[in-house]
Amino acid sequence: MRDGIRLYFRYISLSLRSQLQYPASFIMMAVGNLVINGVEFVGIWALFARFGSLKDWKLPEVALFYGMVHMAFAISEAAARGFDILHRYVRTGDFDRILLRPRSTVLQVMGLEFQVMRVGRLGQGLLVLIWGLANLEHRLTLPQGILMGAAILGGSLLFSGLFVLQATLSFWTVDSLEVVNLATYGGVDTAQVPISIYHGWFRSFFIWIVPLATINYFPLMAILDHEDPLHVPMWLSCLSPLAGLLFFLGCVQVWKFGVRHYHSTGS
Repeated sequence: MRDGIRLYFRYISLSLRSQLQYPASFIMMAVGNLVINGVEFVGIWALFARFGSLKDWKLPEVALFYGMVHMAFAISEAAARGFDILHRYVRTGDFDRILLRPRSTVLQVMGLEFQVMRVGRLGQGLLVLIWGLANLEHRLTLPQGILMGAAILGGSLLFSGLFVLQATLSFWTVDSLEVVNLATYGGVDTAQVPISIYHGWFRSFFIWIVPLATINYFPLMAILDHEDPLHVPMWLSCLSPLAGLLFFLGCVQVWKFGVRHYHSTGS
């Protein structure tokens, strides 16, 4: 286990050095990533400036939803990028080389690429989160801050699990299925506002199938002094970040099943 973790950080180190060979390019990509995602929040701010609230949610509260999900996705998009590009290795037959190495395939694929430029999205999400916290009517306690951090970590695991599922499907489809992006990139758009505003069937999908509600909505119900229309118990809100870990572990089992049934493309 220790050797595996050391190897993964070695992968990250190599990826960092390769991407920082051209620092000006890296800075421009990171800043561009920050600005592009920042424009989204400007749109949300304009909506609140015009209408005042989203149902009974104020802008600082929605800023917490936005900041948490974007930070979680940025971490996942950087750390699990290897699964997002795995279809290239399957199509060319290079995945066969990964199978020949005496290391975990999950570890090796995660180390294929670590996208440092995602620090732009991470920084933008953090800035929005800090702004939302500064403009709340009450201040967070230490346990509430820990719960928020656990929710962000659980969210990154959940999105990583979705990337793992997308990569697993490429064993049969050879190419990446863009429909999975409805749950990854589309899931970010869904979870950046309270999930309680959506219709019942849509809300149920992102609670029971792809549990996005567990990475910011449920935890924030335990943090914010806000009436919850879904009437989620406090104990469930506090434990909900664990759903991200459980979802990721379940996706890894699906990955192992896919690896056992993998047939090379013969490229």
